[in-house]
Amino acid sequence: MAVEEEGLRIFQSVKIKIGEAKNIPPYPGPNRMRDCYCTVNLDQEEVFRTKIVEKSLCPFYGEDFYCEIPRSFRHLSFYIFDRDVFRRDSSIGKVAVKKEDLQKYHGKDTWFQLQPVSADSEVQGKVHLELRLSEVITDSGVINHKLATRVLECQGLPIVNGQCDPYAAVSLLGPSRSDAKKTKVKRKTNNPQFEEVFYFEVTRPLSYTKRQFDVEEEDVDKLTLRVDLWNASNLKFGDEFLGGVRVPLRVLGQAGVHDAWYFLQPRENGGKSVKVEELGSLRLNIVYTEDHVFPSEHYTPLRDLLLHSADVGPVSASTAHILGEVCREKQEAAIPLVRLFLHYGKIVPFISAIAHAEINRTQDPNTIFRGNSLTSKCIDETMKLAGMHYLQVTLKPIIDEICTEHKPCEIDPIKLKESENLDTNRENLRHYVDHIFSVITTSGVRCPTVMCDIFFSLRESAATRFQVDPDVRFTAVSSFIFLRFFAPAILSPNLFHLRPHHPDPATSRTLTLISKTIQTLGSLAKSRSANFKESYMAAFYDYFNEKKYADAVKNFLDLISTSGKWDQKSIETPIMLKEGFMIKRAQGRNRFGMKNFKKRWFRLTNHEFTYHKTKGEGPLCSIPIENILAVERLEEESFRMKNMFQVIQPERALYIQANNCVEARDWIDILTKVSQCNRKRLSTYHPSAYLNGHWLCCKMSADTEPGCTPCTGGLPANIQLDIDGDRETERIYSLFSAYMTKLIKMQEACGSKSVYDGPEQEEYSSFVIDDPQETYKTLKLIVSAVQTLEQQHTKYKRDKFKKTKIGSQEHPIGDKSFQCYIRQQSENSTYSI
Repeated sequence: MAVEEEGLRIFQSVKIKIGEAKNIPPYPGPNRMRDCYCTVNLDQEEVFRTKIVEKSLCPFYGEDFYCEIPRSFRHLSFYIFDRDVFRRDSSIGKVAVKKEDLQKYHGKDTWFQLQPVSADSEVQGKVHLELRLSEVITDSGVINHKLATRVLECQGLPIVNGQCDPYAAVSLLGPSRSDAKKTKVKRKTNNPQFEEVFYFEVTRPLSYTKRQFDVEEEDVDKLTLRVDLWNASNLKFGDEFLGGVRVPLRVLGQAGVHDAWYFLQPRENGGKSVKVEELGSLRLNIVYTEDHVFPSEHYTPLRDLLLHSADVGPVSASTAHILGEVCREKQEAAIPLVRLFLHYGKIVPFISAIAHAEINRTQDPNTIFRGNSLTSKCIDETMKLAGMHYLQVTLKPIIDEICTEHKPCEIDPIKLKESENLDTNRENLRHYVDHIFSVITTSGVRCPTVMCDIFFSLRESAATRFQVDPDVRFTAVSSFIFLRFFAPAILSPNLFHLRPHHPDPATSRTLTLISKTIQTLGSLAKSRSANFKESYMAAFYDYFNEKKYADAVKNFLDLISTSGKWDQKSIETPIMLKEGFMIKRAQGRNRFGMKNFKKRWFRLTNHEFTYHKTKGEGPLCSIPIENILAVERLEEESFRMKNMFQVIQPERALYIQANNCVEARDWIDILTKVSQCNRKRLSTYHPSAYLNGHWLCCKMSADTEPGCTPCTGGLPANIQLDIDGDRETERIYSLFSAYMTKLIKMQEACGSKSVYDGPEQEEYSSFVIDDPQETYKTLKLIVSAVQTLEQQHTKYKRDKFKKTKIGSQEHPIGDKSFQCYIRQQSENSTYSI
């Protein structure tokens, strides 16, 4: 979800590797061990939670999390919790990284010290204040100066224990004063509108030492306005602090007026005195990306260069291939390239061209596609994108079964537990391998067309290049479908969305043994048992030394590398797209039923959207996909609940509350995509609910009244490939810009090769340059296109800087910008009236 800004779209995303924690303080009891989990939070909103690692003070998580960030935020935070079976889980410590500091840790494994968690430091949101210094003449004719403080509103206050009933406490602080006043409590909202004014006397008549109409400068400098936000609590522990700001009165300047938004700040010395080193540390790898995407026409020159890559001869002189040459890691180039080519339907000719060139450079058929080349990385990425649902329907049921049953499968005699039997474990493992092997080798008809077309091209190029090797047409394909697709998915199902979390150690060991065996079965190696370093694996593999296994693999590989046989694949088996707990409001299907809110298990397939009382039970309600007419956000004012959306049907709308903003966006996106082709989709909708006999948005009384607001823009109908071509081109531009020095060096290498026929200079040996002249021409065009976009970005930054007003709603005053704001206001200020 992009933020629109003057024709520019801004996308935010974050990719996080949560590694491990160490030196967590022991539990103060005889056991001393803890059951810890880690959460990822945007400010205070939890968007992800790891599994619980039991009985450890150094828990290893090894989990990856990626999300598109649908809103603005100040901190990316990580909390370590200790599970408590009988009471509320207790927080041990946190890591909070400010948004502006995220680039410091970009892509680096970093150990962060855990900081103490206290209610006084857990703040978010902003407040709008207006201060005005005015003269007041008393009945006796004496002139007083009074400060009028107007508390207008707050936005984004934290929700405490499921509720937010905020009020503001306003104080004027000085050397000998502490006047305090309070606003009214605003119930059930974290965006309160206060609109209250408080008056404070700033200078006392008897203290004047200067001209009668001057405000005492010394007095003003010593005064500070403090505004604290509190949550009115009914609990015996008292009201909860939500955040506060301190405003020195010198910001009033000559005009005596100050109107600004402020970020709420933690209370000073609010936390307990805890030694940081006593809380332990957390290892994280954070990649935060912010893409500034211009209108499509700005990317035409670079995009055209990229999309014509397959037609360039030789392909090593193409723009896409050059990107792979200059990037430090081939994966950096492969991700945006594959997404761009998939979006424009050019992935098959591009991969065919670079694969054909790589095969022709390969001397030994046994080493084909063994390196981390641009070809192998591009095919990997294509399989992940185009084959994700194929993987789900093929492997997820059996992976779920393995993770649920917890059958012992250890066959290493050294690692065998005393209570386990080696023969029983071998039989368990053999059963699982047979089952997975069967579902894979019978799934060929479901393999996506784009993958089949790529495998067909690989098979033909390899067979032509190595005509003396009859098996090369199989190994060229199996090196991807088994080695880089099925085997990694079995080994780490959480990385392929087959499981929500990394499996426990015993299950992970079982999956490792299965993955090794499947990988070897798919490789069609001449001496398969020799592929295992471990004798116990070689002995186990003897079970599968039968011709039927090799025949099944070859038949499967033949099937998936035959181009064009199944251009329109219709998978009749329902594909599970998304599931999870959410809260729904009763739809009013029963006329006299209560329209209350209940927690339900929701499940979406390509056939229907259902909800259940709990996971595994039968559906309480089923909505066919063809009955989904629109999926839109629901205004918070409807029920005073955040993260709500509506699934609009012919007779009624289903109102649902997701657990957080990221999850709400994901559900809206996937529901919209899967129902995009419905013929009766609506063009307008009601953004608020129908309550008490009328629509809250347009006040119309008929519940059948057509919508008052246009539905959000259409999305691609393809569930799997929701790709923004301009965003991917912007990312490719960013890579070329970051590696501009390498582009220049590659130009020098082309010049060197054109005029010098001797041994290749060492500094240029890393580049693949088959035709120096063609490569140089392409490089010149790339540099020109990148420089043009660079100028556009520079102009945007310059214009934005000029328009940025510190203290506006978009740019509130924070702890760093506050001093800058004061300096700007104080340069010409004399505080005279």
